[in-house]
Amino acid sequence: MKSMAQLEYHYGLKVRIYPSDHQKQIIKVNSDASRFIYNEMVAIGKELWQLNRVKLSIDTVQDRIQQLKLRQNAKQMSNHFQFLEDKRIDSLAKANAIQNYHKAWNTFRKVHEAGVPKFHRKSYAWRYQTNCQYPKQKTARLDNGTVCFEDRKHIVVPKLGRLRIKGAQQRLLDRQGETRIGTVTISKDAADRFFLSLQLGSDTPFVSKLSRTNRQIGIDLNTENFLTASDGRTIANPRYYRTIKGKLAKAQRTLSRRQRRAKKEQRSLRGSLRESKNYQKQRLVVAKIHARVFDRRHDFLQRTSTALIKNQDLVVAEELRSKNLLKNHALAMSISDVGWRSFLGMLSYKADLYDRQFITVSPKNTTQTCHDCGFVMGSDGTEKLTLADREWICPQCHVHHIRDYNAALNILEKGLQKQQKA
Repeated sequence: MKSMAQLEYHYGLKVRIYPSDHQKQIIKVNSDASRFIYNEMVAIGKELWQLNRVKLSIDTVQDRIQQLKLRQNAKQMSNHFQFLEDKRIDSLAKANAIQNYHKAWNTFRKVHEAGVPKFHRKSYAWRYQTNCQYPKQKTARLDNGTVCFEDRKHIVVPKLGRLRIKGAQQRLLDRQGETRIGTVTISKDAADRFFLSLQLGSDTPFVSKLSRTNRQIGIDLNTENFLTASDGRTIANPRYYRTIKGKLAKAQRTLSRRQRRAKKEQRSLRGSLRESKNYQKQRLVVAKIHARVFDRRHDFLQRTSTALIKNQDLVVAEELRSKNLLKNHALAMSISDVGWRSFLGMLSYKADLYDRQFITVSPKNTTQTCHDCGFVMGSDGTEKLTLADREWICPQCHVHHIRDYNAALNILEKGLQKQQKA
């Protein structure tokens, strides 16, 4: 049986789950254990770094270093902290917490912007990882591992047992041949919704191949319209956050008032439900408003990116760095609301999934350059275009341009040049 790394195609599946109260307690215990082990690994790493800096051969220092190194595995950590021996805790959740710590260090070594591993704080969101195993099976399928689908509406997970699900795709469950389930993540968001994310692997593709369209498109992302394409089409910016901002502000004021009242009466906000019942109810109202905005935006981005990739052989976009753009306080809300970074990520992985090509190009002068004659605004004594200039006339060839459409044409041309060089 092949491992996940040996399988050619990989696919992610996320479904909504509806655990019972008992199952919710098990998820909470595993989430807390996973967070504790990860934080313990971070603490051990910090202490080892400090001890190694001292560079002393004192026996007590060397003994402490050896003790810490021995504790860096799940079995030794469980022996050291007896509460980790709880039978409700999945052994693979412990192992994954340690593995995630090492992955965080590997990511830091490759991409220094990610930062070194930091302590995970306690929050209203829960999360832990386990794995699907195939101990005696010769062939891996979706219905014969330790994590397995009973039918379209039920799945079995170690320690949790049978869970009711919503969102499983029937075409995946009906697949013939080997399909292996790898890492399984159980999570709860701040709005008290539970999810199950599965990593699937197979030697057969998860989506059918699409025929060639012989079409290319360049897209200009902006805040006026969500995007303007090089074929003249525009997609309006839905502005999901702005439409609900007033309702959210009102709910947050109520939450803040209840928080101040609880603190004044010295009631714990995270204590028993009786101590902070009104605060917790309002916190859930605010979280659900945020979740509604996220879901609507996510659905819009998924539909738009899928349509673009399926209908074009080549999609070209600007390489936007949202982190830098958010420094502009006048546009920060609009940029956060539009979700550019998520959209570009979706285009990237869907291009690989559907065997299309997605290219990003430098945004330098894509807006300022005339597509007809190549004249760059800001040169030869001319002034650069501002955000207020939605239409302009080239001072050299006197062609009238719609700002975003002209930029999309320049982006496509840059993409085609980059494709030829590659």
